[in-house]
Amino acid sequence: MEEILIEEYNYPLPDERIAKYPLAKRDTSKLLVYRDGQVSEDVFHHIGEYLSSDSLLIYNNTRVIQARLEFYKQQEDGSQGARIEIFCLEPLQPNDHQLALSSVAGCTWKCMIGNAKKWKVGPLTLETTLPSGQVVTLYAEKGQQTGNTFAVHFSWTSIYSASDLQGSARSTDVVDLNISFAEILDSVGELPIPPYLNRKTEDSDKTTYQTVYSRIKGSVAAPTAGLHFTDEVLDGLRAKGVQTAEVTLHVGAGTFQPVKVANANEHTMHTEVIAVTRDTIVALRDHVGDIVAVGTTSMRTLESLYFLGSEVQKFRSLGVLISPEGSNDYSQANVPVQLSVAQFAPYTQEYTLSTRDALQAIVEYLDSTGQDVLHAETQIMIKPGYQFRVVDKLITNFHQPKSTLLLLVSAFVGGDWHTIYDYALSHDFRFLSYGDSSILTRSHSAFQH
Repeated sequence: MEEILIEEYNYPLPDERIAKYPLAKRDTSKLLVYRDGQVSEDVFHHIGEYLSSDSLLIYNNTRVIQARLEFYKQQEDGSQGARIEIFCLEPLQPNDHQLALSSVAGCTWKCMIGNAKKWKVGPLTLETTLPSGQVVTLYAEKGQQTGNTFAVHFSWTSIYSASDLQGSARSTDVVDLNISFAEILDSVGELPIPPYLNRKTEDSDKTTYQTVYSRIKGSVAAPTAGLHFTDEVLDGLRAKGVQTAEVTLHVGAGTFQPVKVANANEHTMHTEVIAVTRDTIVALRDHVGDIVAVGTTSMRTLESLYFLGSEVQKFRSLGVLISPEGSNDYSQANVPVQLSVAQFAPYTQEYTLSTRDALQAIVEYLDSTGQDVLHAETQIMIKPGYQFRVVDKLITNFHQPKSTLLLLVSAFVGGDWHTIYDYALSHDFRFLSYGDSSILTRSHSAFQH
């Protein structure tokens, strides 16, 4: 593959242009409009004027979890020792977000650990009181290290019963509580706002750093393009005839990471889990040619569907079994495989199916297996040279210099990202997660049905 020099996707971003807080009213943010090399501006509340009545708007329904946990090592004399922060990235056991968050018996997560050198042996403990009044102790045990992350096993129990809390005496009897890991995170965790905001998380972030349609817990970063939507805007779009549907991609910490290698092709994308209902896939199939993605997470999910559908068609023709719990061993036709999109698959393999046929292949696969939801993994890297199969318009914020998201934008507009960003910088647009928005129409040269 031809080199992509990441320095060519750099631009000056003064700290004062990074929005530290959202506007008081989400939909009053500025809206940059790009089509065929032309730029104009409006306010987000008028987004419906740039969508046809036949459009299908796809948004990511993921909800950010309070994934940062602050522990302190306990000294032998009982005093407080070193601060150790655990940042939960993704579940390992169970390896499903909903199962791990709903677990009442313990779970293991892939985590980043701040001040890990101070955590030699033994568990860390953290006590919290739930809204119900139950006092719970959370235990964290450090496991195997892989690169800069660790496997951390969490378990929890109650030290005191709720009845004991009414009196002065406290029992040390352990009570079995039906408490989920999600409840514990909600009680003691901290929302992981982006590091480039250069501030502490505040109570207001618990609301403002969630989209109005967020409902499936699992992300450690918000799909920020959706932060501009209000219920009023969505109602207006539906009144116009615009259809909406949702996908789920739990955003990982990698979304904050700039590309640190000179050649962007040497950057490793994080693998992300996606979930898309049969109804959404049918709606996509029936709206090919007028599909609008809200944010880059929705974009990556939708474009991945094309390649997943192509794989489904290939595997079914070969008699290969497909299973969400598959082994990824494609060598034998009787070995179940897990559906996934490799980082460079769009560039190294030949795909000939039409978009409609690829989506229909997924529908038929789901019907044949009695599933209502497609679960798969994607590591897709969308960069200059990519041929878009699904998305026609993209609603997105303004991204960090030298990021994979800027590469995606460049690919979508046929390399013309400078026009967009130069305008935004010279017209007082606010940047990054809490910043302003844009609606981009894909370049004809970058599209292939």
